[in-house]
Amino acid sequence: MQDLSTETGRVADAPSDNLAYRLLPPWLWPYAQLARWDRPIGWQLLLWPCWWSTMLAANAQTLSGPLQPGLVIGHLLLFLIGAVAMRGAGCTYNDLVDHDIDMQVARTRSRPLPSGRVTRMQAKVFMVVQAFVGLVVLLQFNLFAIVLGICSLAVVAIYPFAKRFTDWPQFFLGLAFSWGALMGWAGAFGSLGTAPVALYVGAVLWTIGYDTLYAHQDKEDDALIGVRSTARLFGDRTKAWLTGIYAASIFFIALSIWLAGASWPAYAGLAVAGLMLAWQIAVVDIDDGDQCLALFKSNNRVGLAIFLGLCAGVGVNLI
Repeated sequence: MQDLSTETGRVADAPSDNLAYRLLPPWLWPYAQLARWDRPIGWQLLLWPCWWSTMLAANAQTLSGPLQPGLVIGHLLLFLIGAVAMRGAGCTYNDLVDHDIDMQVARTRSRPLPSGRVTRMQAKVFMVVQAFVGLVVLLQFNLFAIVLGICSLAVVAIYPFAKRFTDWPQFFLGLAFSWGALMGWAGAFGSLGTAPVALYVGAVLWTIGYDTLYAHQDKEDDALIGVRSTARLFGDRTKAWLTGIYAASIFFIALSIWLAGASWPAYAGLAVAGLMLAWQIAVVDIDDGDQCLALFKSNNRVGLAIFLGLCAGVGVNLI
């Protein structure tokens, strides 16, 4: 098979026309690929729970006192920078852990580490730099949020190994990727409550659902090398499982909206998101890897719908 990394400097599982390749010199491409800058869907999916939580807290603040729009916007920007940095650091760490596995999977063989375009030491240094940017962002919040953010590192450290000891690595990804559902509220109030915890549970379930779709791309290779996933576990029952998981996700997010006292637009945005998830289940062909990837990426619109609903809820509460 032709080695894409040698011929073009690209990787097989990422678009070759991404903006990163036009803005960065070729010698930086392997680092952009390690951080997945050429695949923004990852940091987008990491960002949405942070932004949901920030706006959920803003909804609650409109009921208890004056809202500080500048602080809300500042937190949204900080979470944006943090999501890009920490997703990049996490992907670099994951590639270091999965170096040997990636060499055996067709979709990942052309990534920078298995293709030899980046050494393990270079990847480690790059990971530390990205983590430092994330730390600088985290230090802009209150002490409670800082400690809470540091606690997430335990889950982040476990996730890359989960596929080796459980059929539910998507659950561990959900625990890590959904941590922002707690952080936005903590950044606003310096504490937690039932509303952000319910949002966190809903976000974890959402992550399990969309990453199951993603994992169906690799199920044949995973079976050959012994990598475990919910895609392999659910198999032909994937649609039934997704129906239950996505329904539970919508329930817990709705519960968080109710507990925070958000107004009707928040529920409207969630209803739109629910219809999008129902559409994913209705049309998915688990044996079509390209379609599974497209449906996985469509979850960016799901996150946007919920976010816009929460933003509109703040507006209604202020009227």
